Amino acid sequence: MNICEYCGDHLKMYSSDRIELPIDQGTWNPMDEDMFSMDLEFYSESEEEGAEEEESSQRETGLTEAVQTGIGQINGIRVAMGVMDFQFIGGSMGSVVGEKITRLIEYASKEFLPLIIVCASGGARMQEGSLSLMQMAKISAALYDYQSNKKLFYVSILTWPTTGGVTASFGMLGDIIIAEPNAYIAFAGKRVIEETLKTTVPEGIQETENLFDKGLFDPIVPRKLLKSVLSELFQLHTFFPLNENQVEH
Repeated sequence: MNICEYCGDHLKMYSSDRIELPIDQGTWNPMDEDMFSMDLEFYSESEEEGAEEEESSQRETGLTEAVQTGIGQINGIRVAMGVMDFQFIGGSMGSVVGEKITRLIEYASKEFLPLIIVCASGGARMQEGSLSLMQMAKISAALYDYQSNKKLFYVSILTWPTTGGVTASFGMLGDIIIAEPNAYIAFAGKRVIEETLKTTVPEGIQETENLFDKGLFDPIVPRKLLKSVLSELFQLHTFFPLNENQVEH
């Protein structure tokens, strides 16, 4: 589970490991896994650098983009799940990330499935300019239909780090917002605040435990308890296992 056995710190995890954490073995069906970004034709130096970085991340992680989406089961309960991967260009939210998450939400709306999105991101992908910022509105609009019109249940899980445009959109729109212990959660990062405001940001002020005291999210859930907490939340909101024998007690 990538937890330090001495101090209990929750260390970084790849998205594939995060999927295995709550999802029942053999039930994961990925969606849109071959989707990737085409040349956006900005003709800028930053876009060329971004394309090189994207190819490098694809080789290193084996992923085509910074999020994996799919359908699986948690103790027999069918769920739609998206998991961001910080190892892929800092989990940045570009056009493909926005499209994959939007399609996942729309599928969950159509099939009346509970939704989980695990956030791990530096925010919008600056190499894609305003197109990356548009994903905030697109995902939020899909979530509005899912939550307000369809009356379905969305759980947002904030991990290290959740910042920028992800925090400012779907990261904070969960019906229940769960945070991992000692996660870094912010809109603007420490360095940006200090350079802009010419002030010092105290250590730990943007981490889970301090933010919990300020009421920013609901429970702090350690990884080893995550599956049972999610299962209980879904059953409380009337989502039940396909087969009662699949429930772990």
